[in-house]
Amino acid sequence: MWALDPKGGMELGLGRGCFARFEGGDPEAMCALLEEAVRVKDRRARHLAATGQRVHRPSPLDPHLVIVVDELATLTAFAERAVTRRIDQSLGLLLTQGRAVGISVVSAVQDPGKDVVTWRDLFPTRIALRLDNPIQVDMVLGDGARDMGARADEVSELTPGVGFVRVEGTRAIRRVRASYLTDEDVQRLASGIPAMTPLGGSDVPGEDEGAAA
Repeated sequence: MWALDPKGGMELGLGRGCFARFEGGDPEAMCALLEEAVRVKDRRARHLAATGQRVHRPSPLDPHLVIVVDELATLTAFAERAVTRRIDQSLGLLLTQGRAVGISVVSAVQDPGKDVVTWRDLFPTRIALRLDNPIQVDMVLGDGARDMGARADEVSELTPGVGFVRVEGTRAIRRVRASYLTDEDVQRLASGIPAMTPLGGSDVPGEDEGAAA
């Protein structure tokens, strides 16, 4: 798992030990990490093409890569224009081509508008927690979601963690509630994970571009 925390690490940084790679606060460094993920994607795609495969099969030497992005708007709307363009390009490539090569992107955003999440429709699984107004429900979960019962705008502030989920491949929407983890829970979890070697160089067996993770 790779993580990007634009708040300088104050959110995801508490569980930093859970991540093989972590960047927080510096837009250029976070952009560079996304561009590195694109290079991983490209190497894996070449390897699959050369071996006649169409889907990545994760292994200890060639693991599935999950990229967690907190406060997506900070990267896509509030960074310098030149950096924003590079971030947009990298995220677009990862969202459209990453699945087959074993790369998933998990992003969190407070404003689901198109000006913030320009490729909103490329996220196949969507979760709506408590929202401010009915319009935002359909922005997150798709047209007609609120009419089907996803009243995320009516979730009480007294029931944090309650939300609605739409999973790819079905129109069904499920009401869920996430478990609450205290800071101590997160720190205990992170401290119990063995140190990980960052995925770098060549993660594809047989390529001489660097050491595998």
